[in-house]
Amino acid sequence: MPPKKRTRSCLRAADSGEIDCAVDGDSAIIPSAKEANKTTGSRRKAAGSDKNGNKDTADTAPEYRHWLMKSEPESRFENGIDVKFGIEDLKALPDQTGCWDGVRNYQARNFMRQMKEGHLAFFYHSNCKEPGVAGLMKIVKEAYVDHTQFDKKDVHYDASSKPENPKWSMVDVKYQRMMKRYLPLSELKKYHQQHSTKGGPLKNLALFTRARLSVQPLTKEEFDYIQSLEDKEPFE
Repeated sequence: MPPKKRTRSCLRAADSGEIDCAVDGDSAIIPSAKEANKTTGSRRKAAGSDKNGNKDTADTAPEYRHWLMKSEPESRFENGIDVKFGIEDLKALPDQTGCWDGVRNYQARNFMRQMKEGHLAFFYHSNCKEPGVAGLMKIVKEAYVDHTQFDKKDVHYDASSKPENPKWSMVDVKYQRMMKRYLPLSELKKYHQQHSTKGGPLKNLALFTRARLSVQPLTKEEFDYIQSLEDKEPFE
């Protein structure tokens, strides 16, 4: 029997004000963002994809409007489920929109909870042959309860999280476009090293200063500079 593949397709249930999220062929109704916020008593803030010992507290960083979000474009199986989700997978979803689930790092989660509709994010391919920035997406739904934390069949199930006090959140993202050229990690690292020595917008880039986070904030200056690289020749 072939391994199951998770999808990040989330569809709003008609007239119900709830979200109908399909996971492994099953459906689970979870509260809308508005209702989820009532449940927790606070605005949802974002997550990362690996657990650690960080405390469950709000991030004190300044307000950001631009982001870098990591996902794996190559097949990798956990408990018989392929966790692959690249930018082409997002592009192939209905309305090119999907829920960004499975974040299990408190700091990354808190960043996600800061996201607003209309914010832009780079779709970053990670844990692959050539990591890098693949394209652009837009936040189209602010943070709400990540249903996968309660699904025992899901690879991101968290037995310590309770429906009355959920730990993890997710946002909805919409594909915007591919980068004019793929921006590999190796090239971004060269700019980071150069700017760290001589000064420049990428000297404090979270991709290198907070490398393990799957959801990372970008200043407008960092975002604009990285975006400008797609029109330049690769760094030599």
